Amino acid sequence: MDGKKPQSGSRQRIDKWLFFARILKTRTLAQERVSAGHVRVNGQVVRQPSHLVGPGDRLEVALERRDLILVVTNAGERRGPYEEARLLYEDLTPPPSEAERFGPLEQATRLPGAGRPTKKERRAIDRLQPGEPWSDD
Repeated sequence: MDGKKPQSGSRQRIDKWLFFARILKTRTLAQERVSAGHVRVNGQVVRQPSHLVGPGDRLEVALERRDLILVVTNAGERRGPYEEARLLYEDLTPPPSEAERFGPLEQATRLPGAGRPTKKERRAIDRLQPGEPWSDD
């Protein structure tokens, strides 16, 4: 190891590039994503984490909650802050559709009066009914 840093415009391993560009949190996760076939380079599925990418390559990365379409602009030298990592690629991902913008929590909220009543709604119903439903009279 001579400690050379990659020069801009050079080619770099895809797992290392995904890690440096902050697409995936660890290099191990990047290797697993590539090995599982969730990454395409220029339309071809890549299964080798050692596959080299360089400027101009188009990457399609399938993540758990979204799919990214990126064009490599530079090779990374280190995993730096977001501002530095953002210079390594151009994001061509289309904006999320109306249905995809809402997370599971927002989609799970129910309309008032639909389904099983909440505790608040149950107490309001009990106030409307005459008499004590639990009395022993």
